[in-house]
Amino acid sequence: MKVTNYIKLEFPSCSSNESFARAAAAGFAAQLDPTLEELGDIKTAVSEAVTNCIVHAYPDSIGKITMRLRIIDGEKLEITIKDRGRGIEDVQQAMLPMYTTGGEERSGMGFTIMESFMDKLKVKSSGSKGTSVTMLRTIKQRKSPL
Repeated sequence: MKVTNYIKLEFPSCSSNESFARAAAAGFAAQLDPTLEELGDIKTAVSEAVTNCIVHAYPDSIGKITMRLRIIDGEKLEITIKDRGRGIEDVQQAMLPMYTTGGEERSGMGFTIMESFMDKLKVKSSGSKGTSVTMLRTIKQRKSPL
């Protein structure tokens, strides 16, 4: 596994920063020359992960969110989004479709969406250390026209 490029960003868990995180991830991923569909998938997955931090990790306060993006082996985009807020008591249950602790206005589909748009999804959580979501997406190089 060879990391060829990376960035790390930290920002407050304000809802206005969700769109910033989407744009930053899209800008970084652009070096892999993704299709518009791949780029949309990446932006949506990042949006879901950041929104989870805002809504669930820091429901009554503003905390820090860290986003790390890495290019691995020239074709894999790894995205890690971490918070230091309230952890998830039962990660398995939280990953079930329609499960939410965010009230009636939340759909409970965040992890399901991330999982469907990315090749791999790993969630680690601890009540005292927060939650880390790592997503991996391979962007195959397209053949250039003759």
